[in-house]
Amino acid sequence: MSYAKPLLDAEADRTAAPCCPPLTERPFTAEEAETAARMFKALGDPVRLRLFSAVASHEGGEACVCDISDVGVSQPTVSHHLKKLKEAGLLTSERRGTWVYYRVEPSVLSAMGKLLTSTPAVA
Repeated sequence: MSYAKPLLDAEADRTAAPCCPPLTERPFTAEEAETAARMFKALGDPVRLRLFSAVASHEGGEACVCDISDVGVSQPTVSHHLKKLKEAGLLTSERRGTWVYYRVEPSVLSAMGKLLTSTPAVA
């Protein structure tokens, strides 16, 4: 099984810089493009985007799978999509008893925002 490089640098702290510079800063390297493409591919599916949004907007910043699985697909399909979001480095999870809780780290949202932020032109 192949695990994707996360959107954030593994050795960075919670205020991590994104893996990639803003799109307008300079052209991506091949590795940066691969990492960003995995994130966009994971979010390119409507069910995954709904699940990611449900976790990100859930009270307390985390959601039990039991609270977010009503997205119009079967439970095994929800698990598959959550796995893809985890592999892309967009979600983390923790098992508590029989339930799994998912969280979007604030630094992931910050990194995504920085990736899509325009940098001012240098004179």
